[in-house]
Amino acid sequence: MAIILGIESSCDETSASVCINGKVINNDIATQDIHEQYGGVVPELASREHQRNIVPIVSHVLENAQISLENLDGIAYTRGPGLLGALLVGSSFAKSMAQALNIPTIPVHHMKAHVLAHFIDDPKPQFPFICLTVSGGHTQLLLVKSATEMVILGQTKDDAVGEAFDKSAKLLGLPYPGGPMIDKLASKGDRNKFQFAKSDVPALDYSFSGIKTSILYFLRKEVKKNENFVEENLNDLAASIQFTLIEMLMFKLKLAAKQEGINQIAIAGGVSANLGLRKRLTEEANKSDWEIFIPDFQYCTDNAGMIAISGHFLYENQQFGLLTDSPLPRMPF
Repeated sequence: MAIILGIESSCDETSASVCINGKVINNDIATQDIHEQYGGVVPELASREHQRNIVPIVSHVLENAQISLENLDGIAYTRGPGLLGALLVGSSFAKSMAQALNIPTIPVHHMKAHVLAHFIDDPKPQFPFICLTVSGGHTQLLLVKSATEMVILGQTKDDAVGEAFDKSAKLLGLPYPGGPMIDKLASKGDRNKFQFAKSDVPALDYSFSGIKTSILYFLRKEVKKNENFVEENLNDLAASIQFTLIEMLMFKLKLAAKQEGINQIAIAGGVSANLGLRKRLTEEANKSDWEIFIPDFQYCTDNAGMIAISGHFLYENQQFGLLTDSPLPRMPF
């Protein structure tokens, strides 16, 4: 039996989790509300908040799981990608604790951990499966062959879809984080009211920079004619923007499923919490005979549960880290 402590600190959530023999026992997350007033994450403030939160949250999950430090077999932490200062807090804490306890560190790739969040609860996908990972920093289509072998089928060439959601929300005058606000407003709007340009890129790759430009120019044009245009059409604008982004995601996902001949389909990452995307995926599953896997809401955004379960698989494969490992803000896949 292996007991793994997981630590996540890649951006603006400080999180810790305990995984015992492949079962995640708890998952505590301290969200940093301080960034809301700046309209986005401020890296220096994020690092300070991680320093403030990491000791209490690790202490709490260990106490909650009734695990003493001497019971730990390994400490998994996010090595990258993410914000350098934020990653430094988590990695330094993990390596220091592991050295003091004479147990291994387990560096984890943040995006691969999002995929493995599907193995926290039942039902679990069978290998191989296709996973669409969608977040504020990444958009990828992955062929998941095993817990430790994943192949990129396609990815964004510029902005991630989460960034497209947030920047579109900003154009509409919505507060940060804007993605969840668009999702909420979209449920009350007409998704076919407005049309926006979709980028056309080869193969299974994505591009989301063009749609942001399309939205910007469209709003400028309409606001010149009616300064209250956004306010009067907010729900329909949100619904139309969300529909366009989701259809872009689904188009390539359907191509990937057909290309690989796989009907085990999963989504992961912060944007997988989007209710519109979840509904659209369910509709397509019924149409295309897919078996779909959608993580619980708490495992969509950045969390230590996914780090802990990743640590479990890596521990089984004896893939340990070194004290000389440094954080990798642009950690290669």
